Amino acid sequence: MRLSRRSEYGIRALVDLIRQNEARPMSLAALAERNNLPPKFLEQILSTLKRGGIVRTTLGAHGGYGIAADPTTVTVGRVIRLLDGALAPLPCVSLRYYERCSCPDEATCALRDVMLDVRDAMLAILDHETLAELAAREGRASIDPHGIHADALAGRRP
Repeated sequence: MRLSRRSEYGIRALVDLIRQNEARPMSLAALAERNNLPPKFLEQILSTLKRGGIVRTTLGAHGGYGIAADPTTVTVGRVIRLLDGALAPLPCVSLRYYERCSCPDEATCALRDVMLDVRDAMLAILDHETLAELAAREGRASIDPHGIHADALAGRRP
């Protein structure tokens, strides 16, 4: 799975709104600038999140965006589905957006079988990690903080 720009930008904006935890809403311009996001695209993303009940808007001179839903109850998976649809790597393994694939027999398809495992592993994380938990994370500077992918990084250029 590769996270779309739409989901990436939306989640970054939500994390910023949660971390600010201000009573006053944040303007679109400030939110876009703070997160190095294109304002027009961010506005479209926030509109979708508003329709989904995750953000709220306040009109007026001191208006802007704020969190509408309790961040401890909104999962990262919910946000991604709202912005992009299916989380599954293939349509034939999607729980919510299932579509028949082109293989002759889904029951014996080895690729589908491994993608079911991939889907389950992703859902185990994305449908349990809440926006509040995500916002509480500090981040990691290393691309391999646990040192488990040394072989993959050996031939990589700095």
